[in-house]
Amino acid sequence: MSATAKTAKTAGKPAPRENPLSEFVWVATDKRGKTLKGEMSAKSVNFVRAELRKQGMNPGAIKPKGKPLFGSSGKTISGAEITFFSRQMATMMASGVPMVQALEILSNGQKNPRFANMIKALRDDVSGGSAFSEALKAFPIQFNDLYRNLVKAGEGAGVLDTVLDTLATYLERIQALKGKIKKALFYPAGVMAVGLIVSLILLIYVIPQFKETFASFGAELPAFTQLYVSASEFTVANWWWMLGASLAAVFGLSLLYKASRDFQRTVDRLALKIPVLGQVLHMSAISRFARTLALTFKAGVPLVEALDTVAGATGSIMYDEAVAKVRDDVAVGYSLNLAMKQIGIFPPMVVQMVGIGEESGALDSMLFKVAEFYEQEVNNAVDAMTSLMEPFIIVVLGTLVGGMVVAMYLPIFKLGMAV
Repeated sequence: MSATAKTAKTAGKPAPRENPLSEFVWVATDKRGKTLKGEMSAKSVNFVRAELRKQGMNPGAIKPKGKPLFGSSGKTISGAEITFFSRQMATMMASGVPMVQALEILSNGQKNPRFANMIKALRDDVSGGSAFSEALKAFPIQFNDLYRNLVKAGEGAGVLDTVLDTLATYLERIQALKGKIKKALFYPAGVMAVGLIVSLILLIYVIPQFKETFASFGAELPAFTQLYVSASEFTVANWWWMLGASLAAVFGLSLLYKASRDFQRTVDRLALKIPVLGQVLHMSAISRFARTLALTFKAGVPLVEALDTVAGATGSIMYDEAVAKVRDDVAVGYSLNLAMKQIGIFPPMVVQMVGIGEESGALDSMLFKVAEFYEQEVNNAVDAMTSLMEPFIIVVLGTLVGGMVVAMYLPIFKLGMAV
């Protein structure tokens, strides 16, 4: 193969980095004699020393940065951090800061080691010649297909800063929606868990103490009290296997949920049928569908490809599969609103607004309006559900804890009446 052919074959590929950058911790003194400390990415200690002298400092101790005790991962990378990253990158690029420098600035300001290392890896790939969208492929969990496709479209159109800003806004909306759903789920679950823990403490530690007092009465216990005493005896004698069975059930169901698509589909279908909560989940899925599709379509992604991206971003398996069927119908020539109508899972109002958007050539605007409407509906529904759940929770906790208190003091009351 000729040299020209070899050059042509390797054109477009970034040159390999022979000596990747490492992290160093340095100590130096400035011109006033003040001691300064910091961190720097460089190829070697000599590079760090030379850079410090260039900045007018007298280098002292320089050593490689130690790794965390439990590896370099540290905390996981949260969705809020990805949103922050997107917003900051958009701001700096809109201000004219080069991408490599922007990534360098962001990497040095992070407290989460895993997040900082991810940004540094992106910086190294981009400085080595890779496109930003290609560098993101190394982190598919943090940057999904939607994120990478939109970044790629922004690079092609020369509006990457605008796309990143739009992505940051999108992620903020999605996280706010997720927060509402978590509030709807975790608030009653958390209160019920506290009630269960208090009940177990009473059964294991408190009722046995009262049992000894009851025995000194020499009288037969009321049936209501005897019920709780028997429950306490059973719990004390078998708490170890009850705890083991509960943990095994939770662990087993978690593994089954991760491994079985059919089980996930069943859980999702049942969740959507739960009164009140199911309606919230329906509205949340429709909102995410509309906002994600609007965002990708507005960025210039063809409708079929946009639907392919959306068919995994609704937060519901039932809706993901419905969107996949819509995509298949649109791919063979159906209009979007007709394909959605055939599925039967989307409300008529959503289908009608999509149809109006298609006819007027403003599909993305209509979808954004649908998303905003359903996001507001989710907010209202969660607030209403929380208000309705509070008296129900009070009744349940009162029955659990109050019933035990009454059972414990009932023999004492009867004794007092006899005296």
